[in-house]
Amino acid sequence: MDKTIQEAVKILENGGLVAIPTETVYGLAADAENPEAVAKIYAAKKRPTNHPLIVHVADALCLTDWAREVPESAIKLTNAFWPGPLTIVLKRSKRAKDFVTGGQDTVALRCPAHPITHELLKAFDNGRSRGLAAPSANSFGKISPSLAQHVKEDLGLKPEGSVDMIIDGGPCDVGIESSILDLTCNPPRLLREGAVTGDMISQVIGEPVLHGINNLSPRVPGTLKSHYAPNHPLELVKAEDLAGKAQFLARHFKSFALIAPGKLGRRFSPISEKAFVYEDTNDLQVNLYDWLHQLDKTGAEVILVVPPEYSDKSAGVLDRLARAAAPKKL
Repeated sequence: MDKTIQEAVKILENGGLVAIPTETVYGLAADAENPEAVAKIYAAKKRPTNHPLIVHVADALCLTDWAREVPESAIKLTNAFWPGPLTIVLKRSKRAKDFVTGGQDTVALRCPAHPITHELLKAFDNGRSRGLAAPSANSFGKISPSLAQHVKEDLGLKPEGSVDMIIDGGPCDVGIESSILDLTCNPPRLLREGAVTGDMISQVIGEPVLHGINNLSPRVPGTLKSHYAPNHPLELVKAEDLAGKAQFLARHFKSFALIAPGKLGRRFSPISEKAFVYEDTNDLQVNLYDWLHQLDKTGAEVILVVPPEYSDKSAGVLDRLARAAAPKKL
């Protein structure tokens, strides 16, 4: 076993916190069956304890240990998308305790695809279907981490910080959090948009998928109105309104940073504090959090983002942008 994996397993076995790379974002991992360890996650993130955590498992064989009902659709979806950026919500078994489910009767499960974390999960599991609770490794409501450096700058390593170990697995390939699908209702409902889209899910299970949360939906991570937010105000601007917005800010002696597509981004780059240009939706999705981290450090008074048009594939990144731009609760 790799020394890094060995060290991480030892820390987790002893109730510590390990920041892990996944294909979506970096996660803050702890033994999902250790209440003291899970409590450290909430404390490190300053996260409300009634917010459920996703349990990360080594493979689909773990489903029957963590869920009391495993529908055929769950098997189809795990065959198609696991390891990968899809979280499924099922009725919890006795193994999934209140401290990890937020007191709900459901449990959220995912098998991540990053090779380092996949190996870590297999080593930690060791044939016992053990899981790691692992929300994003950032302060609650802030920009998610897509690089190990983001975790170090935010939560920090002990003794000054709150994390026992940060595993650097490079940039995250997907760039936004996993899709979350509720399989406890009929038809299934996509509670959080992500790289695995509603259309992709429908093609696998052969039935339509509803979108969004209703009053009967279980609570899931990352669905507060304000989330993924930089310290500086972020505004979404239509392409045709960018020139007027830039002129308005200039008249009021306010500086701006920018994320915009192609030619438009290159045109306005010279008058911005710093600009990032994306070529397509996937380019924006993969780089979004890193760009926001960088733009938040420029000192610009506002971050302007020209979003892509809505489509099934852009729904995830548009959701993150809308929450990042939402007014923060005081």
